[in-house]
Amino acid sequence: MFLSYLKTATRAISHNLRYTFLNAFGLALSIAASLIIFLIVRNELSYDSFHQKADRTYRVTFNELDYNPSVSMAVTPAIRNDFPELPLVSQYWYREKGLMKVGNTRYNQKGYAFADGDFFRVFDFSWLSGDPRNALSGPNEVVLTRSTAQKYFGDRDPIGQLINLDNKFDLKVTGVIKDVPPNSSLVFSMLVSFETVKKLVLTDNAFFRIMGGNTFVVLPENYTIEQLQRRLPGFIAKNWGADISKTTRLILQPLKDIHFDQRYISSPGNTTTSKTTYWGLAAIALFIIITACINFINMATVQAIRRARETGVRKVLGAYRGQLVLQFLSETAVLVLISVILGFISALLLLPLVATWMDLRIPVSQLLQPVILGLLAAITVTVILLAGLYPAFVQAAFNPTNALKANTNISFKGLGLRKVLVSAQFGISQVLIAGTLIVGYQMDFLKNKDLGFNKEAVISIPLPDETKREVMREQLAANPGIQQMSFGSGDPVSNNAFAPFTCPDVGITKNDVTEIKFIDEQYLPMFDMKILAGENVHRQREGDTVRQVVVNETLMHKIHIQTPQQAIGKRFNLGSNTCLITGVVHDFQSESRYKQRRPCVLINEPDAFGAVNIRIQPTDMGKTIAAIDKVWSAIFTDNQFAYRFLDDRIADMYRQEQKIYTAFRIFSFLAIVIGCFGLYGLVAYAAVQRTKEMSIRKVLGATVWSIVGLFAKEFIILIIVAFCIAAPLTYYVMQHWLEHFAYQMHIGGGIFLVAIILSIVIAAITIAYQAIKAGLVNPAQNLR
Repeated sequence: MFLSYLKTATRAISHNLRYTFLNAFGLALSIAASLIIFLIVRNELSYDSFHQKADRTYRVTFNELDYNPSVSMAVTPAIRNDFPELPLVSQYWYREKGLMKVGNTRYNQKGYAFADGDFFRVFDFSWLSGDPRNALSGPNEVVLTRSTAQKYFGDRDPIGQLINLDNKFDLKVTGVIKDVPPNSSLVFSMLVSFETVKKLVLTDNAFFRIMGGNTFVVLPENYTIEQLQRRLPGFIAKNWGADISKTTRLILQPLKDIHFDQRYISSPGNTTTSKTTYWGLAAIALFIIITACINFINMATVQAIRRARETGVRKVLGAYRGQLVLQFLSETAVLVLISVILGFISALLLLPLVATWMDLRIPVSQLLQPVILGLLAAITVTVILLAGLYPAFVQAAFNPTNALKANTNISFKGLGLRKVLVSAQFGISQVLIAGTLIVGYQMDFLKNKDLGFNKEAVISIPLPDETKREVMREQLAANPGIQQMSFGSGDPVSNNAFAPFTCPDVGITKNDVTEIKFIDEQYLPMFDMKILAGENVHRQREGDTVRQVVVNETLMHKIHIQTPQQAIGKRFNLGSNTCLITGVVHDFQSESRYKQRRPCVLINEPDAFGAVNIRIQPTDMGKTIAAIDKVWSAIFTDNQFAYRFLDDRIADMYRQEQKIYTAFRIFSFLAIVIGCFGLYGLVAYAAVQRTKEMSIRKVLGATVWSIVGLFAKEFIILIIVAFCIAAPLTYYVMQHWLEHFAYQMHIGGGIFLVAIILSIVIAAITIAYQAIKAGLVNPAQNLR
């Protein structure tokens, strides 16, 4: 019996190649896309879950002025001392770059960190060689990732080899681990033992130093986070003092939340991403599968009508309703299995391309994991049942007498359901069109929002020794390829420092937060930063007890001053220093545009200059940079030249979002295309059902275009009905998404107008082929 069903199914599929291709191709595309999206979302939502103690691991964060992921270096030993019940407490201090020397070869190493001996007891990274129990227990020890070890030592055994760090420390390699997994919030190329720098950072006043380290704690099995959180105020009072404990909190942030918690100041080595973004991608995957199922139902129903006579013959010959259902369900199953195989193969081929493009490390082997194979099996069974049962029952319900009449059009109940399905497809299309437009406009809105400074053709170079800056300025001044040059703590979007400020004169007695930038006199003119009132920054004179500073508009408004002119001469407190406002500068963006512009204080403090910023002539940049490299190498003989374009640094802030947005567009377009297949199926059904009607209309003088209009009218009504549901739903969801941004576009009616117009255009193109085909048929053929 089964072989009979299989043979009949194979014969039916081969006799309807166009139907088979459209259904199989559409479903295969949807399965491939859904699997890839599932892996992307699963990869992102599984951040840090590979650590065995991840559910009990927390980062201790600092909340006085803002959500700060870093704490004082003294917090880790203090927690060990004051909370002996905590089994594991670890110190981690990330550094963006460092100068490494192996033999006579120098490397600018990006992304390394200092960590203590408990680090590998808290976190589970895969070891290749060395002992994780004591690899970082002593001073001047280093653990390398596999790729770093390969870069430094090739095929040699790295254990026991020496690496010089910043011309200060000779580090001995004590271990090698596999490269950090792609779903890790802690990203590093090498780990140096914290003992190496312990004496430098843990001084008597370490609790009050600028923060930069991370402290991680692991809670005991039966110990709740609330128990520890309740005791932290007393810990702050003991170590910082009672006054600070009134305004400062230590917050325990779950390890698994680090990648998604956007409240925190961006920390080097880790970028945060909203979970909502990835749930949006998951929703598109669901839409794609739903659309493919609707497509399958509609096109299978068309085939049911066309095979009405075959069904009638089977009934006359004694076939039962159940046998007919099983027969046509088996045909659906065969076609679905073909589609699943094609979709899985497509996913295997496309996953590496998508992963590379989105800068994700998702190996193809993940498609063979049990959870993926289980998902594929669930999709297969669900599609077979949803897309196969309804058409099967439709066919089994035919009246054999009517089905066997040669010229009788078959009709049956259920047309309303198919209209609902097509309306759902139109609704999905409109949600995706409008949603994609809103995401695109928001990205463009952020991209084009005024930065408040000129970012073009600027490179920033870190200074190993700030005492040699004037020598460098003099030697570069004569280079015709250099337009402007300034020194400071960094460019406008890097090396941001923060400090508390008060202004008792206007009632601000509780610490608020301001950003601090150290700049020279050339900084503001070079970056075209507009001075609204007062003067440029001035170098502090010896003996000055009041700091002369320039502030931005946001700080001016914070201290309740209405105009820049009124701000000149006003005073406020920056930490323990009194500041005098001598100038007001137009607001500029110092962080990602996802965050509101902060108050900012600009100070001319040469001892804090850690970088040189250079604007280069747009012509022959390579030659100019090579000349800068030559000067650099002559001045800083023990350091390797490294620079970064400012516009590249800014682009990096949004690179991942732009890739995700492009993924939204591609997968949304795919869902719409698959939906067109379903629409094509319903139009084909309508053409079959109304063959005689169309012929009679032609005999009575109807034109081909009037017939096309007759078909289109019905679907335009469905589009309008879908729009009435899709528009408010999209507005609600996207308005909620926009709340994650500090600066938001306005969702206007034009976006929804575009969505419905595009839906009509897509429907018209899809309908036109079948409608014109039906209109061109000779009516004599259908009216015999």
